[in-house]
Amino acid sequence: MPSTIGDKTYSKSIELPETEVFRNLKNAKRFAMDIGGSLTKIAYYSTVPYRKVLYNKDQKAVDSEGQEVNPKYEVSQGDRLHFVKFETKYIETCLDFLQENLVASADVMKEKKIKVTGGGAYKYADLLQEKLGLTVDKEEEMTCLIEGCNFLLKNIHDEVFIYQRHGNPEYRFPNVDPCIFPYLLVNIGSGVSIMKVEAEDRYERIGGTATGGGTFWGLGKLLTKAKGFDELLALAERGDHRKIDMLVKDIYGGDCTSLGLPGDLIASSFGKAAQAAPESIQEADIARSLLFAISNDIGQIASLYAMMHGLKKVYFGGYFLRNHPLSMHTVSFAINYWSRGQVQGLFLRHEGYLGAIGAFLKGAEECDADKYSWSENYAGSSGLQSPLPGHRLPSLPVAVSVDQLEMDRIDQGVLVYCPLLDQPASYVPDMVDLTEDAEARKYWLDCFEESLDKFVSQAIKSQPLSANAPARAQKFKEKYISRLQYLKQHPCAFGNLTVRSLLDTREHCLNEVDFPDPYLQQKQMENEAALLLLSDHLAELDALPWRQKHETAATNLLAGNVFDWGAKEAAALMQIPGFGFQQALAHLQSIVRTKNSFKLDSSLFRFHL
Repeated sequence: MPSTIGDKTYSKSIELPETEVFRNLKNAKRFAMDIGGSLTKIAYYSTVPYRKVLYNKDQKAVDSEGQEVNPKYEVSQGDRLHFVKFETKYIETCLDFLQENLVASADVMKEKKIKVTGGGAYKYADLLQEKLGLTVDKEEEMTCLIEGCNFLLKNIHDEVFIYQRHGNPEYRFPNVDPCIFPYLLVNIGSGVSIMKVEAEDRYERIGGTATGGGTFWGLGKLLTKAKGFDELLALAERGDHRKIDMLVKDIYGGDCTSLGLPGDLIASSFGKAAQAAPESIQEADIARSLLFAISNDIGQIASLYAMMHGLKKVYFGGYFLRNHPLSMHTVSFAINYWSRGQVQGLFLRHEGYLGAIGAFLKGAEECDADKYSWSENYAGSSGLQSPLPGHRLPSLPVAVSVDQLEMDRIDQGVLVYCPLLDQPASYVPDMVDLTEDAEARKYWLDCFEESLDKFVSQAIKSQPLSANAPARAQKFKEKYISRLQYLKQHPCAFGNLTVRSLLDTREHCLNEVDFPDPYLQQKQMENEAALLLLSDHLAELDALPWRQKHETAATNLLAGNVFDWGAKEAAALMQIPGFGFQQALAHLQSIVRTKNSFKLDSSLFRFHL
């Protein structure tokens, strides 16, 4: 469909986005794969047409005939990375879909290569050649995992989390130090590999254990009737390991204070099984005891390696975990216990994509992945806990659970921390953590949902000559409501939930349907009016004493920005006739958030110069 800007129609189409996974395949430039025994991950890079706002009034937007158009937009190309994860048993159907939608003709992919890692790089090499006509370049698995991990740590702010099974919230997202090295990467697959990573190109495997996910699944199959890995994990969730494991209190009658051992600590995995009556042992108890035995062993070994090499950051990943709560809880407990709190077990939201990302980066010259920063696209990603509704593998007769991650290139280049920050790793720009504050979370989610119709109306109004604006605005509404409803159930899905992340999500959903800034014209009008008053206001500030000058500047910044957030109280104030900057200053303290309103923190006005 044509894209209308001003009174001109562009020949380059900006279509309504697809709702399923594998989006924008027609514009894909390169892709890579990580094929495991159970899960396959596909990575590809595409260019996405989008409408770009020209905020500089001196910039000229022209149509295909060179005529200037208004509003000030231009159609541009953005770069996007796509990562899709599905069960390997559907790989042939997936490749048929790729062949049909990506490889439009044999000439398009002729003599091109596909980077593949994982065990399936060997098993499915002939199938890839047959279906896609591509030469398979096999990449070393551990190298890809590390490159993928480095990429995520550098580009996604809330990638890392600490899991606390009985915490509120369960998921906590600490700031990642700007210097991500050194760290320990513990990959739990069939076995366990422990990698010490000191720099982009300096890492080594320093240890591991043969007791890993394969051990859990193999013994689980022998000891229970579970038919699959996930079924075995679900069985473990229902079990009680205390019926099979011998605890410290079973030996000492309570805590062993002389050795500093609490009574509930496991003294011997499966230690009670020899004396227990066979009919009293349930399969769920066996599965849970087995999971604890494997996880405790991995946590202890990882803890010892971390302390031996003086490392504080230990990242866990691999098929054994896959963000499974009980597995993460056990590993976290073990590494904390054995290190006596000196080492923290850390997990990654997208750990399942490490290999695919690393394989893709091996051949990603054309997208300059290392020369730009990339950010998660909340409109096209599945989230942490479970796939979003509608994320299914195309061309299959039944709905198949599929995860997806999308990342957009930031055109400004590589982002860095503000050099004026004293401690960048501890700086948190958001005052209220909606992940932790349930009351504030409900308030803000309701706020954004209640203002949605107004935003939809403004989006349509911002492009009056576009025939498909109402359809695109409805698409935006459906997408954003689905995200808000999802976040009500899974507030940790995309990291720390904040007002800022809700605004980012809304912006991503708007960009998906070609509404880059519905309030562009209003902003330009307000900016022009504000600039007329700027000189007099700066003169007033200059006349103030030094301390009062800086406090006034901070107060003015807050007054000028707090009303952009879209809170109910702020929106109501802005409906008052003649409401302006002075009125905003006068009402600033009335927007104090205690339960259902804003709260101003006096620390906002403390400066360390």
